[in-house]
Amino acid sequence: MKTFVVTLLFGLSTMLGFSQVTKYGIRGGTTISNMDYKDMPINENPHRNGFLFGIFIEYGITENFSIQPELQFSGEGSNKEDFRNDYINLPVLLEYRLLDFISLGLGPQAGLKVHKKNDGFKNFVFSGVGLIEFHLTEEWSVDARYQYGFSNVFDDELAVEAKNNVIQIGLNYKL
Repeated sequence: MKTFVVTLLFGLSTMLGFSQVTKYGIRGGTTISNMDYKDMPINENPHRNGFLFGIFIEYGITENFSIQPELQFSGEGSNKEDFRNDYINLPVLLEYRLLDFISLGLGPQAGLKVHKKNDGFKNFVFSGVGLIEFHLTEEWSVDARYQYGFSNVFDDELAVEAKNNVIQIGLNYKL
């Protein structure tokens, strides 16, 4: 795991030298999440409304293509108290600007669960993220994202399998 993180950070830092434009920013918004069970759900599984906030760096590779690593806090899981989980997520998004005002993006995401230990949930999960972003000005944008969980959120010794599905609606400001 340490090797993966070090390699990722090294790779992202070397891209800075090749970037045309580098922009930094902050992001905040809301999340709507649910757990997608493989078999029969073990609870009613109502969706959870939460919030997110974070920071990002946008490395412009070409005029229309960029790489955007982020670090964000996100409330996920279901609305039942024992099934609420908060994560520190690290998405790395590849973004393509279709028009002056719209971009599409896709990328992997690693998530580290915070606040709880030994609760039957895994501490580390992987997801995929897709986004559409609307650029209001050079500094401000609004995006909608769908995050699909690839990893089972429950510990392996439990006989239950579920994945997080999250919709995020965010407001972004580039410094």
